[in-house]
Amino acid sequence: MSAELELLDWRRRVAELYAAVRADDDPARAHDLWRRTRDDLFATHPQSPGPGPLNVAPYDGRWRAEVSLDPADEQELRVETGTDGTVVFDRAGVLPTPWGDLDVWRLRQYAGGLWVPLKDTSPRTYGGGRYLLDTAKGADLGEHGGSLVVDLNFLYAPSCAHDPRWACPLAPPGNVLDRPVEVGELLSS
Repeated sequence: MSAELELLDWRRRVAELYAAVRADDDPARAHDLWRRTRDDLFATHPQSPGPGPLNVAPYDGRWRAEVSLDPADEQELRVETGTDGTVVFDRAGVLPTPWGDLDVWRLRQYAGGLWVPLKDTSPRTYGGGRYLLDTAKGADLGEHGGSLVVDLNFLYAPSCAHDPRWACPLAPPGNVLDRPVEVGELLSS
């Protein structure tokens, strides 16, 4: 299979995984599926950014909330990457979570997409931050009753945390929490 078709397969499998997660009414069971499927993809798929299994904390329901997407003042974020040049995001709103506000960014370039990175103070998480929402790649936990599902148990490290050949936008100041968030994908022990 060509690298292009392998990448298409990777993206399709990730999108299918998140569809299955959204369809499950038990967040802990959905998290277990997410963890096992990602372990398999990382261990076996040719487009994997790193080896599996991944170090993922056990599910903790205290890190799940359903929150509104509130309006925010317009702001532009320009991210220089080693491979993509300048990636431009526009702030689409703010998620007022129980742990602190998080900016929601809209990718300005082709295909758009919403992106919510998160950086915390834990030494056990990737220093550049992890991703909660990246709709350009199918990573979306859905909505319920007009609110977005924000479940930090599903935080994952971007590809650049696993392999330097990848360039990833990192969490900007409006996406930094002043507390440790030791759920989701953690650094290998």
